[in-house]
Order: sequence, then C-alpha cells, then structure tokens
Amino acid sequence: MKISKFPKDFLWGVATSAGQIEGAAFEDGRGASIWDTFARIPGKIRNGDLPEVACDHYHRYKEDVALMKSLGIRSYRFSFSWSRVIPDGVGVINEKGLDFYDRLIDELLKAGIVPNATLYHWDLPQGAEDRGGWLNRDCAEWFADYAELMFRKFSDRIPLFATVNEPIATYVGYGNGGFAPGKKLPKFGWQACHNLLLGHGKAVQRFRGVADKNSKVGIVVDIWHRHPARPDCDEDVALAEQGNEESYRFFLNPVFNGKYTDNIVKRLTEQNIMPYTEDRDFALISQKLDFFGLNC
Repeated sequence: MKISKFPKDFLWGVATSAGQIEGAAFEDGRGASIWDTFARIPGKIRNGDLPEVACDHYHRYKEDVALMKSLGIRSYRFSFSWSRVIPDGVGVINEKGLDFYDRLIDELLKAGIVPNATLYHWDLPQGAEDRGGWLNRDCAEWFADYAELMFRKFSDRIPLFATVNEPIATYVGYGNGGFAPGKKLPKFGWQACHNLLLGHGKAVQRFRGVADKNSKVGIVVDIWHRHPARPDCDEDVALAEQGNEESYRFFLNPVFNGKYTDNIVKRLTEQNIMPYTEDRDFALISQKLDFFGLNC
C-alpha cells in the first residue's frame, strides 16, 4: 500500500476566533459585538455564560503562544475582533486594539509560528448591526474599509489572510436565530449571506490594491455534504441536493463561477426569499483567490 506523505512545507496548525477566546470584551476601547448582545438574551447561551473573560487570551497571549510553541505548532489561525479595532464598526479606529494584534503577531513570529489571520468570524460590531448589519448593502463597504486597514497594517508580517470564516453562520444568525444577532426570517438569512459575499469580494479587491506582495488572501467555507439515505430514491437524492445547494454551494458558486445556480435561484424565487442582487455584484465576488480553506 502506498503511503502518502505531507510535503515538508505543509503547515500543521491550530485555530481560534476572537470572540471565543479573547475576553476583555469592553477593555481598552473595544466596542460591543453582536455576540456580546446576543449572549445577554435569556436562554440563548448555556448557563447564561458571557464572552467577557472566555480564555482571557487578551491578557494571556504570551502564555498561549508559548504553549503553542511547546506543542510544535507551526501555524496559528486567529481572527481579528472588528469591534476591537473599529469599536462602532465604522469611523474611529481604536489604536489600542491594533496594538494588541501588533504584539500578538510579533510574539508568534518570535516563536517561529506563522500567523494566519481571519478578518471576520461572525462577530459583527453592534454599531454596524444597529445600522442594519449584513441586511444593509453598505455593510459590505464597511467591511472592506476595515479589511483594508488590516491589510495595510499587517500584511507585511501576515502571509495568509481569510476574509470570512464559515459564511453559512451568517444565515444561522439572520435566518433561523441560532446565532447572533438572533433574527429568524429565511429571507433575511439569504440577503445577509449575499451581502457578506459582496463584502468578501470588496475586501479581496482592496487586498489586491494595498497588501504586501508576499501575502495571500482566501476564504474558509465549511462543507457539510449531504448524501441520500437511499441513493436509489429520487426523493432522497433531491433532498440531499437541496441541502448541498442551500449550504456550501450557495457560497462556492458565486466565488468560483460568478453566479448562483439556476436551481437555487428558482427555489428561492418560488419561496419569495431570493436576495436582492445586482449584476455587478458577481464580478466582485468571483475574484481570483490565492487559497481556499475547508472546514469539513
């Protein structure tokens, strides 16, 4: 039996997200995110836990990096907290937030760990949500402005950027209420996802204009592929395909093919939940990426 080997430059790593580990939710000028708000709704989070402390990474980052180094980890994918950098989502920049990520990146590099940064891991600033959040097409431009700031500031030291982690989570937040901000209309879910994809495309466009030439940009999509329980049953096959269309393919097709499939357009139109789109959107969304990450 032939045994495949990973190439010598393969990066074994670990991943986190800001909202899940940083804590220090309201320290040093950080603004609230939609998860800070959502967590305060009774019954939404088990035990009523709040993200104020989490793993206290904001204060313990040096210890955390030392632990990674001791484990032989070669790469660390973390996310920036948009609301730590731009507390209201738009407008004033929080220098103390940028300083934190400056120190974290320096610590990683000193430990020989490759920084791999995600711009958006579901934690929209509450100030942006108050302006409509991802239901507002302008949010794509706010995201691009934030992305450009991070590219200009850090792309000389960060070789890998992901615009968005697991974009389907935005549907869960706007379409069925399971995640922040807790909205429960399918039409909202699909519109928010389209506007998020537009933000991804605008961010990639900004990256091409300002980022260091040695840095790369991509997106991370989670793929939960449905298989029919009975492969010889047309109904099961159709249900599996519908699930695949409405989850990961909703994102992959615009990114790689510059359009939604006829199947998804027909289905969402018939249900009167097709998001508003403009033809020019897809030219932005489908820009060439340097890498494509999978969370399977």
